[in-house]
Amino acid sequence: MSKTTRATQALDKAGIAYEVCSYAYDPDADKVGMQAAEALGVAPGMVLKTLMVLADGKPACVVVPSDREVSMKKLAAALAAKSAQMMKPADAERLTGFVVGGISPFGQKRAVPTLMEEGALGQPQVFLNGGQRGLQVKLSPADALKALGAKAAAVVA
Repeated sequence: MSKTTRATQALDKAGIAYEVCSYAYDPDADKVGMQAAEALGVAPGMVLKTLMVLADGKPACVVVPSDREVSMKKLAAALAAKSAQMMKPADAERLTGFVVGGISPFGQKRAVPTLMEEGALGQPQVFLNGGQRGLQVKLSPADALKALGAKAAAVVA
């Protein structure tokens, strides 16, 4: 497994300190983020999942703790949209340049508005996908927010 991906290159370019953590990815896992937390031996709230969504038909990215669900109503409001829905996996792969299970919010092919669940900012460290299945990057949530140019918002149900 390569430890250098577009995601890690984006973090390097932004001058953000991070640690690369790999784990045995289970393609049959019901919830990838929860499986990553278990494999890494950390609380599920520390592992943030990257979801690609459409807000009024426009792409956006939302990063939330793996043990929480996004409220589409809250997400739409945070993006000043009337409605929001999950993006189809094939569309998410095409837009980001990453495969499902390995979609990172960092280093996506096309920059889109990004939100991070504000509750995640209370964690000392968070894990986000590093750009491939079985690869996570560990960093401070404030650094993740900065690197993403994201907005913190209450978007979980």
